[in-house]
Amino acid sequence: MTIDAGTKIVGLIGHPILHSFSPFIHNTAFEIAGLNYKYVAFDVLSENLKDALRGIVALGIKGVNVTIPHKEAVIEILDDVSPEARIVGAVNTIVNENGILIGHNTDVYGFTESLKKYKNLISNTPVFIFGAGGSARAVIYSLITNFQPERIVIANRNISRAEGLARYFSQVLGYKDFEVKEFFLPEIAGDIKSSRLIINTTPIGMYPNVNDLPIQSDEILHEGQIVYDLVYNPPTTKFLKFARRNGAEVISGIEMLILQASKSFELWTAKEMPITEVKKLLLRKLRAKKEK
Repeated sequence: MTIDAGTKIVGLIGHPILHSFSPFIHNTAFEIAGLNYKYVAFDVLSENLKDALRGIVALGIKGVNVTIPHKEAVIEILDDVSPEARIVGAVNTIVNENGILIGHNTDVYGFTESLKKYKNLISNTPVFIFGAGGSARAVIYSLITNFQPERIVIANRNISRAEGLARYFSQVLGYKDFEVKEFFLPEIAGDIKSSRLIINTTPIGMYPNVNDLPIQSDEILHEGQIVYDLVYNPPTTKFLKFARRNGAEVISGIEMLILQASKSFELWTAKEMPITEVKKLLLRKLRAKKEK
């Protein structure tokens, strides 16, 4: 790859990074917007994280996205962290402001924006979440601060992790209406059925394991529900197809992926990402990959 003098560099740090769609999303957006930026993926091992951040400053890189396994560890190395990212406990975007590295969490923005049009439907109603990992943290923060759910039920195979998540957000945000359940269908069926919004924050159903489902019961999902799968590859997971067949409205993880990327784009360039065009081209790329 050739980079011209004067080109501003942004990128991605994580391990592994081979299958990330972020380079395609951002380089496509820069080209459409006519911006002299280039997005580069850097494979960074955990033991090299501090050196990588020094390199960002030394090389004048404008900023980077942060992915697994660095989203939490990077917080204590940065010069400053947004209050939102600090509470969520994860940074996915770093901005280099004249040698000062500032961490943000744009996952919260992406999730919130993708649900805004449903706000009247889901506010003050029960929510069910599969998973208690990093994505669940951003989702829970967004739900509490923007949608005031009646209750949040978290189902996770490691129940102590889910309990820790509920306890943490009860302390930092004062939200007490959590329930924690084992990821076991007979126990969670009633909670899913009574929830207006159901969110899968796990990698279940992600390529190449496209036939996996968090649940499969025609008596649980129904009309009037919104089912959101954060998995974006494939864009319409088997879980979403199953939910739609049972009358629920569905939201693809592509929505959050593009919107969180658009916020990173804005933080780095002070410009708006051409979201519609980028999304169209990303979906075309994913379809082409599926057909191979």
